[in-house]
Amino acid sequence: MKWDLSSKVVQVAYVVPDLEEACGAFHRLYGIGPFVGGEGVRTLEEHVYREEAAAPIAFRGVFVQSGDLNIELIELVSTTDSAFHDMARGMAGPFVHHVAMFCEDYAGTRDAYVAKGFAVASAFKTGFGAEICYIDARAATGHMLELYPEDATIRAMYRATVAAARAWDGRELIIPWDRAMALLAEG
Repeated sequence: MKWDLSSKVVQVAYVVPDLEEACGAFHRLYGIGPFVGGEGVRTLEEHVYREEAAAPIAFRGVFVQSGDLNIELIELVSTTDSAFHDMARGMAGPFVHHVAMFCEDYAGTRDAYVAKGFAVASAFKTGFGAEICYIDARAATGHMLELYPEDATIRAMYRATVAAARAWDGRELIIPWDRAMALLAEG
């Protein structure tokens, strides 16, 4: 298999014990905002953990933009086995969980990592039907690698986070996805 050289890291994601507290800490440390999302618990359905069907992953999360880099903060709600929980065991505070990248050839890129000896730790479908997976790259990098297919909804989420950062007046630290998507639509 050939590596997908068009892929670039677009995101660094952290697992955090408390989402709102982490948003405040990242804002104080880096001056970034607003954090987009955070409203309610989300689930990642049709979860396959290390090639076995598994319970959905429940979490709360936000995106925030820092220059060209997207940062995701994730608060785990479920305790089911998953790529998230593989790294969370024994961790008390925030930690880097994964970096993410889009792939022109999602299946080919995933299969190339597997052929190189990196396991798919978790794979699932999003609520809008896109398949995403976490490659266990801990032996090489210390964290997971999230692979995205080229997907219009995921790309729109990234563009909405950028639009929210550009329009941010500093008053509201966490804004819901629907408001960020409205900012994107306003152009």
